[in-house]
Amino acid sequence: MKQNEKTFQLVLTASFLAILILLASVPFLGFIPLGVINATTLHIPVIIGSIILGPKLGAFLGGCFGLISMVRATIVVSPLSFIFSPFITPLGETGMGSWKAILIAFIPRILIGVVPYFVYQWCKKAFKNRGNAVSLFIAGVSGGLTNTILVMNMIYFLFQNDYAEKIGAAGNAVYGAIISVIFVQGVPESIVAGIATAAVTSVLLKLTKQRSV
Repeated sequence: MKQNEKTFQLVLTASFLAILILLASVPFLGFIPLGVINATTLHIPVIIGSIILGPKLGAFLGGCFGLISMVRATIVVSPLSFIFSPFITPLGETGMGSWKAILIAFIPRILIGVVPYFVYQWCKKAFKNRGNAVSLFIAGVSGGLTNTILVMNMIYFLFQNDYAEKIGAAGNAVYGAIISVIFVQGVPESIVAGIATAAVTSVLLKLTKQRSV
C-alpha cells in the first residue's frame, strides 16, 4: 500500500473515531434513553468505516465503540449498567461486577465493524455491481441487526436472572422481552443505519475512487 493511501486511511479512521467520541459526548445524540435501555447511533460510523476501510479497521472502530459503551456504563450508572461494565453490580448488590460484561460490551461491537463489509461485498457480487445503494442499505441494516441481536441474546444467556429482575419478568417472558427489544428498538435502529449508510458511504466511495484514479 502506498504511503499516501496509508495516510488517507489513517485520517479517515481518526475521523470516524472522532465522530464516535462526539456522538457519545453529546447527550441524547449517541445514546438515547428509552426506559431502562438506550438506543444508539454509534454503530453507524462503525458500519460506514467497515465498508470504506475494510474489516480490520472496522473491527478496530467497533472495539472503540465497545470501550466507549463500557466507560459510559461505568460513569453514567443506570439499572442495566452492569451488563456493559465489569465494574458495576446490579443495583442493590455489593462487590465487583462480572467479567461477562466485557464480552457484551466488545464482541457485538467488534462484529459491527466486520459483518457489513462482507455483506456489502456479497451484495455487490449478487447484484453484479448494479443497485449499489441497495447493497449499502442492506449492509447498513446487517450492521444494526448484528449489534442488537447479539447484545440482547448475550444478555439473555449471560445475565438472564439479573435482567429478568430489572425488567420484572420471569421464565419464558424474559426471552419474550428480549424479542420485543429486538423488534421495537433494533429494527428501527437498523433501518436508520441502512439509510445513513447508503447516503454517506456512496459519497465516500466516490471520493476514494477518485483518489485512486
